[in-house]
Amino acid sequence: MNMQVLDAGRDASGGYKVDITRGERVGRVSSEWFSRPDDERFLSLGELAAMVRGRADHSRSRLVETSRIHVEASRSNAERLALVLPGADAPVEPNHWSFGQLAAQIGAPAAYLRQLPAALAGINLQYGLTSHRAEQIKTYETANGRVELRAVTGPDYGRIYDHELVEAVQRIAGNGTGDTRWKVPGVLDWSTGIYNPRVDITKDTTTLYASDRDVFLFLVDDLNPIEAGRLPDGAPDLYFRGFYCWNSEVGAKTLGIASFYLRAVCQNRNLWGVEDFQEITIRHSKYAASR
Repeated sequence: MNMQVLDAGRDASGGYKVDITRGERVGRVSSEWFSRPDDERFLSLGELAAMVRGRADHSRSRLVETSRIHVEASRSNAERLALVLPGADAPVEPNHWSFGQLAAQIGAPAAYLRQLPAALAGINLQYGLTSHRAEQIKTYETANGRVELRAVTGPDYGRIYDHELVEAVQRIAGNGTGDTRWKVPGVLDWSTGIYNPRVDITKDTTTLYASDRDVFLFLVDDLNPIEAGRLPDGAPDLYFRGFYCWNSEVGAKTLGIASFYLRAVCQNRNLWGVEDFQEITIRHSKYAASR
């Protein structure tokens, strides 16, 4: 394919005409955009990196013998349940995600246990931990005013930290705000077919996300469109490079990246005119962090 990076004919706003009938639509970024509350949306890679790095700096991982874990339930608070881990200075409190992981490790139905008073759920968990065949689990705890149990995995879980992914992206994309070629995308004007790469980054337009379970980043090189050929009317067929990547340091997702060419991103963050889509995923297995 004959490709040429060019300063395409642009309108007064700096946008350029695209033909989104070519290629495919990819909805993965739009799904993320729809599901993220404001506190999971970040306006720059620097802001996002500071959050996930700070979280990791206050966290620790350790191997624990399941038979030595003591479940502590409060009779005065039917919803409070904590775990006393060997060698820990204070009890750790599982969150919704890690409670489900813990239940899965011992073969207990998490949805049912969540409906029980803490004391009764604790009895069931204690029995499961005492008779757990695997003997060991790996915990991941974060201290932030209280000690929160963020993940419970098997002993061979190969953790790749969220900040490692974000910092790797920063090395090529800087802040992700236009200080390098890679930036948060612009938006397609459906009425004109013009894609405008210069759009203010707000909570509504950003594509940099992180929760207590994962990170997801989508960036494009839309200020440097590529001519992939010609349209029937002789106008250039323009697209640009893009990629998105994701990770979960607590076992909710794999590590992965997808790269592609695309012609536009609309307001609800659907990708239009996508071609040459390539994706790779890495499971958090024993040696994942060294790959």
